[in-house]
This record gives sequence, C-alpha cells and structure tokens, in this order.
Amino acid sequence: MKVEQIYTGCLAQGAYYIESNGEAVVIDPLREVAPYIQKAARNGATIKYVLETHFHADFVSGHLDLSKKTGAPIVYGPNANPAFEAIIAKDGQEFKVGALTLRVLHTPGHTMESTCYLLLDEQGTPTGLFSGDTLFIGDVGRPDLAQKVASDLTQEKLAGYLFDSLRNKIMPLPDSVIVYPAHGAGSACGKNMSKETTDTLGNQKKNNYALRANMTKEEFIKEVTEGLAAPPAYFPLNVMMNIQGYESIDKVLERGQQAMSPEAFEAAANETGALILDTRAPQTFAAGFVPNSINIGIDGQFAPWVGAMIPDIKQEILLVCDEGREEEVVTRLARVGYDHTIGYLKGGFAAWKQAGKEIDQIQSIDADLLAAILEKQTVDILDVRKKSEYLSEHICQAENTPLDVINESMAQIDKNKTYYVHCAGGYRSMIFTSILRARGFDKLIDVKGGFKAIKDSGKFKISDYVCPSTLL
Repeated sequence: MKVEQIYTGCLAQGAYYIESNGEAVVIDPLREVAPYIQKAARNGATIKYVLETHFHADFVSGHLDLSKKTGAPIVYGPNANPAFEAIIAKDGQEFKVGALTLRVLHTPGHTMESTCYLLLDEQGTPTGLFSGDTLFIGDVGRPDLAQKVASDLTQEKLAGYLFDSLRNKIMPLPDSVIVYPAHGAGSACGKNMSKETTDTLGNQKKNNYALRANMTKEEFIKEVTEGLAAPPAYFPLNVMMNIQGYESIDKVLERGQQAMSPEAFEAAANETGALILDTRAPQTFAAGFVPNSINIGIDGQFAPWVGAMIPDIKQEILLVCDEGREEEVVTRLARVGYDHTIGYLKGGFAAWKQAGKEIDQIQSIDADLLAAILEKQTVDILDVRKKSEYLSEHICQAENTPLDVINESMAQIDKNKTYYVHCAGGYRSMIFTSILRARGFDKLIDVKGGFKAIKDSGKFKISDYVCPSTLL
C-alpha cells in the first residue's frame, strides 16, 4: 500500500496518490497532471479513478485532463451535478483499488456535495480519511462559499450541515485514523489551520476547537462563522470552471509560452489591453520594470494573490519573468483559472532595457532610513497587512490600508502626498505599490523587509501586542 501526499505550498493544497497491486487513484489533482501519470508509469500502475472531494473554489482541478489522458472515470459525491461525464457516488459506496477500499462518506457543509473518502486497508480496517475541505488540521472548512453559487443557502445553514456531518460521519471513526486534508495553513478555505498537514483523528478530537464533544450546534455555528474574512473574488469563478469544464492545460501552456521581442511585447501591450504581470522578486522589480507593470512575485503566495488582485480570470496577461521560469508561471496562473496568458518578454527585463525602452522604478528604503526620516519630520505610513495583523501589532502612527481590499484602501490615499508603505516582509507592499503606481500614484516609497525589519530595528514606537486569535 502506498499513500502519498503531494503538497503544493503556494496554494497550501494537498493532492493524494494511493496505490495498491498495480492500481492507483488520485484525489483532488492539480491542473498539471503529468506528474501523476509519470508516477503511475514508473510504478507500473494504472490510474483507476480520479476522486474529487468537492467542487474546489481556490484552484482549478486537473480532473478533466487526468481523466482524458488515462481513461480513469471522475468520481464525485452525492449532490454533484457537473457538466461532464462523471460517477456520482452514493453515500457509503465503495471503490476498490488493488487490495484497498475507498468508502464514500457524504459530508455536506463546506459545500453540499462535499465528500470524504475513508481508506480501508487489506484487512478492511479504517486507516485514513481524505477529508477534503470538511476537516482540516486544527480547523474545519469555511461554510460561506457555497452560498456564492446557490442563493438558497446561507452560511448558517451550511454550518449546521457541517456540524451534523462531523458528528455523524467523522467523529465516530476510530481515533487511529489518519486525517489527510485538502489544505493547510495559508489557505483561504479555512480561518485558522495548522501548519501540520496530517494528524490522527484522535488528536483532532482533543485539539480541534470544532470537534469538542460537548459542543452544541448553536455554539458550533457561532464559532465557525465568527471572524470569516471575505473570500477572494476568484473563488466562485474557479468553482464554475470545475463544474462546467475548461480548456486543456496543454493548450494554455502553448499559448502562454509565446516568446516576444521587446518590440512585439510593447505592441501587444498597446494593442490588446493585456495586463503586464512581472513575477520577479520585489526588490529586483523595484530597481527597474516595464512601465505600468504590476509585481506579484512567483516565490511568494503567488496564485492566491493573483486571484485577489486580478478580478477577471479571462484577463489577457503578458509576462515578465526570470528567464527559464516562463512555463512555471503560466502553469501556476492556470492553477487558479487564469488561462489567458498570451506571451512573455523574451530575455526578460534585461532585454527590454537593452533595447532602450522606457523603464520605471520604485524607491525602496530600509527601516533604519525610515527611522532617521521620522526623527526629522512627520510622515505618512501605510501598513498594507490584513486588518487582524495590524490590530495585533503596528507602528503607532501607521494607517491600515490592507492589500486584500486594495480598492477601498486606495480611496484613503491622496495622490499628492508621499507615503511610506510596508507589509510583513516586503512581498505584499510591492504588490500594493506597483498596482497604485500603474494607477497614477507615484509618491509611494516601499520599506524593505516590512514590519519584521521595522520591529527588529527597535527604532519605532510599536503598539502593545494583541494575540490575533482574540481578534476573531
């Protein structure tokens, strides 16, 4: 028996490969499916089923491509109604994989089709629970997403269904069962997930707030719905792609990897209305970039921030990347449904500069220099972290203008004033500054290293610390 978690840090997402006696299943695959096919081929195994725990909101699944390339049928739980051929399993239905069995446990709440798969070993003993977004380590799935696609649902109704699912289907299972969730810390599908990506169900019964034995349904609904931030705007769009289908990843990659000379790139930017997305590191971007580019670094929480900052998943995109990373960027965009990359700048920014094209820059200073400026004059400081981060601890004179609600934050900013902008470590502040720069705000100065560098310097008056958990 082989059970492998294939974890993708950018999305904080776990897909699963399970194999026994030459047969395999893949649970919640990512958009790029070649690694699963290659893994099975190396092991001399055949992928028998593609199992989906629900219609995902935070990423576009690879179920269609994987099924097409392997012939393996797609399986969803009860209530699913996809626009393509799939097995809609019944609660309790079992699927054989070699000597193993996967039993369908319908667990509505996160979504109405949400389903867990209980793994039974060769002896029929329950050993693993692939819990999707129903149960995380330290948390449960947020119950407010399905209401975006079904008007008759409310988050309170969904939370009530989730309570029943956890109590009736999951908590009665043996404590020894290993929980394999679809996400870990950093995902927007829950609010307080652990950094651990597996645990025993017994430990979760002891430590997960949502599994308290003496918890009433009313208490559960209140605690699960309290403190939920608004989900990213792209979530419902990804759900619909997962339900209705999408273009093959092969075609997306072919279109996105069109190499363009600086002249062709400039012409495309002027003629198509494409957004120029620069995925280099924040400080590299600040030193020089194609005018009107926005920076979302590939080495940070790339895909979620793309989804949050680019409202239209059909937006045409032109890329400026580190050389050799073009395919990676196109792939990671496609993971969250951004399939309309139309090409990249051949030779990267260096080629643009060498061609004598116009460039732009963003001033970036360190925390020590900001402290020195503050000694001489009063300045305006923008803290673009989330509201909860700001309330937890911040520079006393800083104003909170969160990146995740940038359009609201922008309304607070005067184009004629100079602002010093920081986040936690420097990643989000460059996203914020680059977007506003493209919109005509040219008096924003980035603070390198963000709040960590500011606090570590010991040169700023910082508010008293408040534990973030008490802010929920």
